[in-house]
Order: sequence, then C-alpha cells, then structure tokens
Amino acid sequence: MSAAPDPRDTRIDSAYAWVRVFASLAIMAVGFGGLYSIIVALKPVAADLGATRGGVSFAYAVLFVGFGFGGILMGWWSDRVGIIWPALTGSIAMASGLFLAGQATALWQIVLAFGVLVGFLGMSTIMVPLVANITHWFDRRRGIAISVVISGSYLAGTMWPPIVQIGIDEIGWRETWTRVGIACLLVMAPLSLLLRPRIRLPHDAAQDGLRRRRALGFTPPAMQSLLCMAALGCCIAMATPQAHIVAHATDLGHPAARGAEMLSIVFFSGLVSRILYGWVSDRIGGLRTLVFGSLGQAVTIACFIPIDGLVELYVACALFGLSQGGIVPSYALIVRRYFSAGEVGWRLGWIMLFTMLGMAFGGWLAGLIFDLTGTYTTAFAVAIVFNVLNLLIAGLFLLRSRIPVFA
Repeated sequence: MSAAPDPRDTRIDSAYAWVRVFASLAIMAVGFGGLYSIIVALKPVAADLGATRGGVSFAYAVLFVGFGFGGILMGWWSDRVGIIWPALTGSIAMASGLFLAGQATALWQIVLAFGVLVGFLGMSTIMVPLVANITHWFDRRRGIAISVVISGSYLAGTMWPPIVQIGIDEIGWRETWTRVGIACLLVMAPLSLLLRPRIRLPHDAAQDGLRRRRALGFTPPAMQSLLCMAALGCCIAMATPQAHIVAHATDLGHPAARGAEMLSIVFFSGLVSRILYGWVSDRIGGLRTLVFGSLGQAVTIACFIPIDGLVELYVACALFGLSQGGIVPSYALIVRRYFSAGEVGWRLGWIMLFTMLGMAFGGWLAGLIFDLTGTYTTAFAVAIVFNVLNLLIAGLFLLRSRIPVFA
C-alpha cells in the first residue's frame, strides 16, 4: 500500500504537486458558482427588479471587470506570500458578496456586490494565483496540470447551472445565491489549507535575460500587449454563447431548464476538451494549441446562427465547448515559456484581466445587441469578428516562432 503524498515534498512533478492540482481544481469549481448564479438568474432578476437584460448583463460585466483587475493584485500577492492567504480571502469575499446580492432591492446593489466582493476580492483569487502557482510545480506535465486546474471553471459550468435553476424554481434566486455563497465558504477555505507549502523557483540568469530582451522577436512589452489583445478578442467571442444561451433558448420557445442544460453541455464538453487540449499541448506546445482552439471556436459560434431546434442547439453547444477548451490554458503555457518564471503571476494577471474584460464586454454587448434588434443573430456575427482578431494574433505568433502548423 503506497504512502500518502507528503505535503512537505516541494519537488517539481512530485505526487504532492498533483494533490495541489486537484485541490486547486475543486476550489475553482466551487468558486465559479458565483458567476453561473448570475448567468442562470438573468431573466428572473430582471423581472423581479424591473430591469432590462442589458442592465442585468451589466452586473455580469462588472463582475468580470472586478475579476480581471483583482487577478493582477492577487497574482502579485500570491507571488510574494504564497497562495493560501489569497485563497482564504476569496472564500470569505465570495460568501459575503453572494449573501448581500441575495438581499438586494435595487440593481445597483447587485452590481456592487458582484463587482467588488464576488469579482474583485473573490473570484480573482481562484484563477490567476492558482494557475500561475501550478506552473511552478511541473515541468514535463505542465500543460495537462494547467488544463486540469483551469478546467475547474468548466466543471463549475457543468454542475452549477442545473443546481441554480432548480434553486431558483423552488426557493427563488435570492435564497439560492445565499446558499451558493455558504457552499463556497465551507469548501474553498478548508481546501486552501492544502496549498500552504511553497516551492523554490528555479533561477537561470542567462535565460531570464534572454527572455527579457526578446520573445518571438518582440520586446516583452510588445509581446505582452499582443497576448492581451488576443485574450480580449477570444473572450468577447466566447462570452456571447456562454452568457446568453439560456436566454437565447427560451426566446426560441424552449423551457428555461433546457437552456440551463445547454449551458451545462457547453461546460461539460469544454471540460473534456481542456483535458484533451492539455495532453495535446504537452506535445505540440501552447502556440499551436492557441491557433487550433481559436479556429474551432470561430467555426462553432457560426453554427448558432441558422439553428433553432432543441437537438441542434444541444449539438452546437457540445461542439462549441469542445472547440475552445484549450484557448485560455495556452496563454499560461506561452507566458511560462517566453517570460521569466518570477514574472508569471503578474504577467498572467494582465492577460487574464483582458480575458475578463472580453467576457464582460462580450456578455454586455450581446445583451445590448439583443435589446436593439430583438435577436441574437447579429450578436453571434459580431462575436465571430472579434474571434478573427484572436486568430490573426495567434497565427502571427506561430509564424514568428517558425514552428510548422502541422508536425
């Protein structure tokens, strides 16, 4: 009988490193419940408070803005003190924000609770710090380790929408949000204690100096800026189906429960694809993974435009999830490869900020376009245009790397 992993074992690729992977996965899966709570509750919150969909989508957008800016702060903090204190802070903030949002009597109160507590102080602790930290614990299996951790967001998307929908139907959105907050506190805080040990980062002065001078022929600021723009483009596109599939399905005449199932399908298939892409990225690298994922996402978003049948929507959601699971993890791989190890936290924080800004703007923009046109067709078309921006930047990186697309 093998011994349990020793938490004092701070070696790269150790058994304890995998304990951190799955603890981080669980923290992220539970913590993302705050995000999916507002997605599923979009229509009932709007009806209860007399707000428009665009107005409630603004709360969703502010959450992502707080999530993004908070990630820079939490990434910087975790680089200096380790992951445990940011994670504990996040569990308390998430619970507090969801409780206060559940007591709201006006939309601005929901915007404030989700933007500051759930986003800036809560969810910001469960993406950038966890992902940046796990890159230091692996060498040979870094791609799959990152993908497993980040897949926590998709695991959350698989399990939370049906749970939240049932809660809304039976006890209302207010009490449902409160109970999701309690779950965050009770699960995230104990798991954070498993992440207390820290690893000594490798230091290679010559390699760090090379990375500071040039990455793929770009200066570090230029490379960083391009990565941020790529992240913005892919996530504006990604947000449209994710944030509005439940509302889109009901507009087409399908029950809200079927829409929640569609959202779960998106994230379940995304969960599968993230694991597969992680395995693949350890073999083909982050750059090619980014290109293939971006191309697949553009094609599958286009599938939503001509269809309205229930089965067809289920299939489109599955294909969409399968196509884009490798996009966000590839940014962590690229940063870890082309920048110094000691810079991963804050650099990844900036990139994740732009993914959050993209999700925020994309979700809000799709709601606004619907309010103006009464349909999501134009919103899907606009999403494809932004996806092309990501694909062009990813293609430029691959071209400058002189790595063949197929090898």
